[in-house]
Amino acid sequence: MSAWLLPDHIADVLPSEARHIEELRRQLLDTARGYGCELVMPPLLEHLESLLTGTGEALGLQTFKLVDQLSGRTLGLRADTTPQVARIDAHLLNREGVTRLCYCGPVLHTRPDRPHASREPLQFGAEIYGHAGLEADLEVLLLALDCLRASQVSTFTVDLADARIVRSLLQGVAVDPDVLRQVHAALATKDAPALAQLTRNFPAPSREGLAALVQLYGGPEVLAEARKVLRSTPAIAQALEQLDWLGQQLAGATVSYDLADLRGYAYYSGMRFSIYTPGAGDALVRGGRYDEVGAVFGRNRPAVGFSLDVKQLVGVVAKRPLKAAVRAPWGDQPALREAIARLRAAGDTVVCMLPGHGNEVDEFHCDRQLVADRGQWVVRSL
Repeated sequence: MSAWLLPDHIADVLPSEARHIEELRRQLLDTARGYGCELVMPPLLEHLESLLTGTGEALGLQTFKLVDQLSGRTLGLRADTTPQVARIDAHLLNREGVTRLCYCGPVLHTRPDRPHASREPLQFGAEIYGHAGLEADLEVLLLALDCLRASQVSTFTVDLADARIVRSLLQGVAVDPDVLRQVHAALATKDAPALAQLTRNFPAPSREGLAALVQLYGGPEVLAEARKVLRSTPAIAQALEQLDWLGQQLAGATVSYDLADLRGYAYYSGMRFSIYTPGAGDALVRGGRYDEVGAVFGRNRPAVGFSLDVKQLVGVVAKRPLKAAVRAPWGDQPALREAIARLRAAGDTVVCMLPGHGNEVDEFHCDRQLVADRGQWVVRSL
């Protein structure tokens, strides 16, 4: 085995893709800043008990663990940035009003979370803390869509769901945690026979409601059908009403509903959404409301947000044009060096031709050259 062979699902990022990723990262952060989001940079590793507090088993299985050589304590390499941002909101900022935060940095996964995915995603996200109303839900959705548009993604579908529906149907049902996980999995995969077998001893309203969820996916008609077939509880009625309102606010976007979609069920407390685009293979953006995320830090503030993998995003957007550059000779003449410095200070890229070499670059298009003309250094088109 070659010494330089990288682990499975870990890869170097070469110049062309790296440039594209960096340009997307800047655009995403600028778009979030346009909504008033403040940038935070949580550390890549923390004490394990802090990193995984309140996040559930799924994130624990995705987290790399190691021993701190200074303290002997177990550390974790973050698999998701949202719990860290919740900690920052609760303990370091500790504000009373609404706080909008954004971030962009690497996370590490013990296993890829989808086929052909990297185990080292570059996670971008934005979150709003301190407002429990639909206004924050809608703002996060609109920001997510604007981020995709800024990245030149023009075709997408917003898929809406709500964690409160399944929770309400299971309220009061005594069930083994392992069976409950299997119920969630059957709902997510719409495996009606498996769901029927798992819920055969559930109370009739719960059993029938869960069975109905398997068919409740599609356009706006899904919400009308859900009102007919699901038992009426305050939580379900509110969830359906709010999903209807949010869908109507997303003018110009294709909106669908999947009331059995339970990915991240242990994480979300209300509305959740996924955004799909052709060629992505899976959801490009995931987000929703997770009001309990700060409770374990002693400050249970309302919270809603989303995240995406910039490396996944770069695979579905058009390649950017190369940056125009100026080709210049190498030399130690003061006038030449001053001319090059002026061009660079003005924002131009200047590629100097080192003696005896041509330049092998893939990321710059040298469409001009710096040449001597009657004692002056001038830029001419190539």
